[in-house]
Amino acid sequence: MADIVIRLVLLGVVPGNRRPTTAMAWLLAIFLVPDAGLVLFLLFGNFRLKGRRVRELEDVNRRVREASSLLEGESEQLHLPVWLRSAIELNHRLGAQPLTTRNRVELIPGYLESIEAMTAAARGAKRYVNVEFYIMAYDSVTEPLFTALEEAAERGVEVRLLFDHIGTLRVRGYRRLLRRLKNSQIRWRRMLPVMPFSGQWRRPDLRNHRKIMVVDGEVAFTGSQNLTEPSYNNPKHRKAGRHWVELMARVEGPVVASLNVVFATDWLSETDESLEEQIVLPEAVDGHIPAQVVPSGPGFSQENNLRLFNTLIYSAQERVSICSPYFVPDDSLLYAITTAVQRGVHVELFVSEQGDQFLVHHAQRSYYQALLEAGVRIFLYKAPAVLHAKHFTVDDEVAVLGSSNMDMRSFSLNFEVSLMMVGPEIVSELRKVQEAYRATSRELTLEEWQERSVLSKYVDNVCRLSATLQ
Repeated sequence: MADIVIRLVLLGVVPGNRRPTTAMAWLLAIFLVPDAGLVLFLLFGNFRLKGRRVRELEDVNRRVREASSLLEGESEQLHLPVWLRSAIELNHRLGAQPLTTRNRVELIPGYLESIEAMTAAARGAKRYVNVEFYIMAYDSVTEPLFTALEEAAERGVEVRLLFDHIGTLRVRGYRRLLRRLKNSQIRWRRMLPVMPFSGQWRRPDLRNHRKIMVVDGEVAFTGSQNLTEPSYNNPKHRKAGRHWVELMARVEGPVVASLNVVFATDWLSETDESLEEQIVLPEAVDGHIPAQVVPSGPGFSQENNLRLFNTLIYSAQERVSICSPYFVPDDSLLYAITTAVQRGVHVELFVSEQGDQFLVHHAQRSYYQALLEAGVRIFLYKAPAVLHAKHFTVDDEVAVLGSSNMDMRSFSLNFEVSLMMVGPEIVSELRKVQEAYRATSRELTLEEWQERSVLSKYVDNVCRLSATLQ
């Protein structure tokens, strides 16, 4: 009798503020395996932050709006389509960050080259270096960067470093990283730590997935890459020749202050220390790329990244090119993409031929049929490489890159940061990167996909169901 009562109660509790597909997946798990399903729901069912973190985020956003008032109005001087102005206003309302002009942006598709560029910036630091990455590891590739950070701290530069606790813990060399940090003058913290014996507990799969580095408020880096060697220090990956393909951006100009605001918000959450004095505009640079930072995550209630992605794709008139290593869209994003094709827009998707995460990769594959039938061209980046870059372009107007995947985890569970850039110049530069992907990929056809085995279809569909458990 108690079992029946619990199920009836959960029928009215689980659907609250959840997508119907997510609620149905949780109810199915609870009804099929009641004990385990209920425990998992209690551990992972609530993805909204509460209490101090939310209050601090709201307070920081209020201050950002006030501090950024001098920047507002710059976009009025630009000749932008009405739909793009609407997207800019959406971003500003959701994430508090304005569009800034006169930025300089350099795309860095080379894995080692981006580490070298960040190392050079750290070596030239005079006042502070703020570093925030989902995964960090001390290894042969990152050693020069960590040495540069240590040397900067020793000469009086304020070096602050954040890494996601669980994300970094899973990578080989975690203890070595901690020893190195403890023996340095770098100020560091774990983000979203799960250490119940120290009184730090939260839903364990809420993660800070952002990648940001800011030096002196003058130059910043953001994109998809983590701070580790290209095979994530995994002997099996190295033996198989598997390496990660990334894209980072080096930026100068007022948008650097916007990225620093995102770091300052996370630093405040982990340390209670405000960095407001750092949030100032850098000296003018000879740049002309309008850019806007879009933070998103559990601290926001509106799924900022998903709303932006949908808005831009629905506004596309000619071409949309998407690169996402973990492409598991919700219904709204799937409809936006397939509707774009049906409106006559050329849509292409770059994904890895062989994924690095079993459940996500097979959940992703379950969407290929609908995409191919709609007319989306799918390019599979050849194995054993893992195409981990995250970006897309819309017509000749907009380029977006950052840490956010196009999956339900990035929309609801992860703290992410995206950089929206405007104009044909930056779109052209990003398309050169996409052309390089195409040269290293093979196109998947509907005929080929329909010939896959029954077992393969079954596994894909089961994994698709698990992807909605948020």
